[in-house]
Amino acid sequence: MRTRVKLCGLTRVQDIEAAVTHGADAIGLVFYDKSPRAVTVEQARALAAAVPAFVTLVGLFVNAEPSLVRAVLAQVPLGALQFHGTEPPELCQAFERPWIKAIAVREGLDLAQAAKDYQGAASLLLDTYDPKRAGGTGRCFDWELVPEWLARRSILAGGLSADNVAAAISQVRPHAVDVSGGIEQGKGLKDSEKISAFMQEVANGDQSR
Repeated sequence: MRTRVKLCGLTRVQDIEAAVTHGADAIGLVFYDKSPRAVTVEQARALAAAVPAFVTLVGLFVNAEPSLVRAVLAQVPLGALQFHGTEPPELCQAFERPWIKAIAVREGLDLAQAAKDYQGAASLLLDTYDPKRAGGTGRCFDWELVPEWLARRSILAGGLSADNVAAAISQVRPHAVDVSGGIEQGKGLKDSEKISAFMQEVANGDQSR
């Protein structure tokens, strides 16, 4: 099995091109104005134009008003939606797109209940818990908390980079991995060499599957 890869928080066409060149399966655009990686609808349209067929464009939202999600969908060809806040399942599934729900993993969290609550999700994205930030922490969580039955359908995120993604894949065996800060030279500015190194380490990790 090949681990799928989503590169998130891209803001420049050159970074889209690097992501595609190095084999990313999905590209994430952030529609959350408090994020340093946020893009406007106008920026997103230009970025989307650089995404070829068979690479999924994912829009990330954090407790957004439904009207904002619909406004983005009307102008940007998103293939999937990612919800990174406290959105209820009925909101996540209201837009007729495959959707991903981010879950902040921590000790004591009932992952089985979370999976049941969001059973309509195409995947759960397992990220690091932070009481003040909705993702983008740059920190890993304890991968031992992820049960095998959940990993098979989940996207592993949180502090991944070329330094640890092979080990993460070997231990957790997720369906996919998600990276943002680990491939950057600055907030929202991706680094082609870091993207290449990350993709190579994903391939190395897949040797253990």
